Amino acid sequence: MAALAVEGSMPQVRTAGPDFRIELIHDWEEAAAKLEGAMAQGRATPFQNPHWLGAWYHCFASNEAARPLIVVISDARSRDVVAILPLVVRMQRGLRIAEFAGSADYNAPILGPAANGSPAETAAWWRHLCRELARLPGGCDLVRFRKMPAAMDGQANPLAGLPGVQPSALTGHLVRVGDDYDAYRYSLEKTVRKELERSWRVFTKHDGAGFRQVREIDEALRTFAALEVQQSARMHDLGRSYSLDEENSTAFHRELIVRGLVNGYVILTALTCGEETVASLLGIRTGLHYVMVRIGNAGKAWSNCSPGRLVIERTMAMLHADGVRTFDFSVGSYDYKRRFGVSDVALIDLTAAVSWRGWPVIIRDRLRRSIRRA
Repeated sequence: MAALAVEGSMPQVRTAGPDFRIELIHDWEEAAAKLEGAMAQGRATPFQNPHWLGAWYHCFASNEAARPLIVVISDARSRDVVAILPLVVRMQRGLRIAEFAGSADYNAPILGPAANGSPAETAAWWRHLCRELARLPGGCDLVRFRKMPAAMDGQANPLAGLPGVQPSALTGHLVRVGDDYDAYRYSLEKTVRKELERSWRVFTKHDGAGFRQVREIDEALRTFAALEVQQSARMHDLGRSYSLDEENSTAFHRELIVRGLVNGYVILTALTCGEETVASLLGIRTGLHYVMVRIGNAGKAWSNCSPGRLVIERTMAMLHADGVRTFDFSVGSYDYKRRFGVSDVALIDLTAAVSWRGWPVIIRDRLRRSIRRA
């Protein structure tokens, strides 16, 4: 497992004109300790969270493959945080590319208390940030930010208005449920609703069959191990490219469970029958928002009760009763998501050159878009 890159030098700090201060930190634990208050109050997607990022940097970031770079933009006078960008710099085809860390379904800056979101503010600190990225030891050639929502937590993503922003090839999928969960259930197509009711009846006819939230870490790690085996078998049966069973990915998700289960950030639910895990669902929760991250089920032996869809619906009902109102099926277009009545959420990408080496990539991307539009 790759280790976190630890820098022995002090963070680099620059004054970006009269208004902003840019700090570049190469160690996540140092940044997290320093910015604990700002991150707790910040507005971001559920993935730009200390538990998710801490686990990811710990398991994936290394000097050889991916160098951590946490960018902190502050008001030059008050020192209040404007934005935090948890990044990593990778070497790819001879280019040093800055991108969001976390291997997340959604990426965005963490907006601090001093962010006003104005285009003028963003343009000012962005211009200076690109300059500082180019001046990094070893350099940086390209910024590539993918899968960004245009807004998060009720506030616009300031990066959405910058030059170089394009629609993403991927979309998010949300279900927003009001206070009456039964009203949501009856909004589904009748065949979908009846199938879920039938599946629950069939499943619960088995002695010892039930649904539960897993709250203890040891049990959660055992349940997740079953999820990994089931999900891997399913994806390989379908002949799809699959990398979540690689060592670093397994270590990351286990670290995430250890860090986030007890305090309710990580939600792990399961259909079980005796000692068997029939289906399980790993998700994350921040406030009223829940995101589904990984799902697995026991396959053909239990196909008569559609355990994958059933564990989703049982989880939604449980979390709705606990106050969750937004259920996020994340990226990836699958038919089962449509059955739950998802709405598409457009995402955006941003690519920008910060050195002359990055410009050929920008020009090539523009030519491709022109050809597609022709």
